[in-house]
Amino acid sequence: MEDEPTEQEHLVLRSPAQFKALGHPVRHRLVNVLRQRPATLGQLTAALGSTKGTIGYHMRILREAGLVRLASTRQVRGGTEQYFALVSRGFKLHEESGVGPEFLINAALAEMLPPRPGQGGRTLLRHLWLTPDEADALATRLQAYATDPPPADSSRGEAYGLLVSLYAADIPALSPDEHDAESR
Repeated sequence: MEDEPTEQEHLVLRSPAQFKALGHPVRHRLVNVLRQRPATLGQLTAALGSTKGTIGYHMRILREAGLVRLASTRQVRGGTEQYFALVSRGFKLHEESGVGPEFLINAALAEMLPPRPGQGGRTLLRHLWLTPDEADALATRLQAYATDPPPADSSRGEAYGLLVSLYAADIPALSPDEHDAESR
């Protein structure tokens, strides 16, 4: 028995129930684990080091929000084992959802691990002075890179998060320095 026959490319998030479901740290972690492959409650419980009751509760909320589906079932020792999967490869924020970049930034902060000893940080904040055309071109290149990542595969190495945001920054511009103009 299956809830939905195939996975969508990207689910557009728009309902408060979806954002509430993803806003909880356990459910956020469950979604990230399910990016690897469909899994049973037992497998999810072991991966997150939690209890079956806790994982079952959070999975129910994710299913009710339309983020997770029953992918398949199989008979085991007189019972039925259920495999759960994400409904899509990725999620996108609906433009009119009322949720902005802070939702994604908070999600990234919640899953961010500190660097290991001897491993420098990989998080940078830089400000670029670009024309609107240059900003559009850069956003297009970054989005293309982030849109088609390799499939989630824990045998290939560790998981890394990628948060891409090219935003207009609230940084006032200085007027030209009269001293610099005189020295030219």
